[in-house]
Amino acid sequence: MIINLDTATGADVDALLADYTRMKDVALRKSLEVERGLYMAESSQVIARAIAAGHRPRSFLLAPKWLDAFAPTLIAATGSADGGDVPVLLGSDALLQSITGFHLHRGALAAMHRPQLPSAHDLLAQLPAGRARVMVLENIVDHTNVGAAFRSAAALDIAAVLITPSCADPLYRRSVRVSMGTVFQVPFARLRSWPADISVLQQAGFVTAALALSDEAVALPEFVRTAPERVALVLGTEGDGLNHRTVAACDVAVQIPMSGAVDSLNVAAASAVAAYALAYG
Repeated sequence: MIINLDTATGADVDALLADYTRMKDVALRKSLEVERGLYMAESSQVIARAIAAGHRPRSFLLAPKWLDAFAPTLIAATGSADGGDVPVLLGSDALLQSITGFHLHRGALAAMHRPQLPSAHDLLAQLPAGRARVMVLENIVDHTNVGAAFRSAAALDIAAVLITPSCADPLYRRSVRVSMGTVFQVPFARLRSWPADISVLQQAGFVTAALALSDEAVALPEFVRTAPERVALVLGTEGDGLNHRTVAACDVAVQIPMSGAVDSLNVAAASAVAAYALAYG
């Protein structure tokens, strides 16, 4: 159903808009989204990918000028160009900016129902037998890096991503946007205990490879030449890298050879390099 925000008022409209208010307050949004069981998808392309992955919309927010172009996504999501039973909130650019706190220049926003994630054990059990690569993100706090790592995972044959308890939310708006919606494409699960849950990967037959600067580290090309069928790439947080307990618990430490007096890459770049090497090296 289409609701014109420039004329509609009332408690029901206010309740719908509550999903979208104070979008720039990161701490508030993280708590509100978890509390309300939702996440935000920004841009027509990202929303379309969420819908294609089977995620359910709560409501849509866009300017009237985008409605015709957005109709195929509405039809895919609800079966109707007017959104059916799902509210489609329309408002002027100025009004939308006052609601969200930023200029909505990517076509649309959608408040989506947050899906129920599988356990790490169940996710790994769903993977095909034989060759598989997964990625583990330890305590990465920057949503941009999380989104970029998921985009690399989707492009470079990573079957699943596991995130540690303190890792940033892959379904936070910035992560989703940077990933170009690939967070909906790559299955993921949040680990409950880290680094103890390294054993969950090992019991599923994965050799855990910690990307770390270590005297015992094997060069990535050497590791790739004899890589086992099932590999879990473990990548650490932006500043300090992997926790020393994590490196000690993993089966092998792996290092990306570098020149130019550079000792490490941004974690998102490292994820792409390592995944590419495993896929095509």
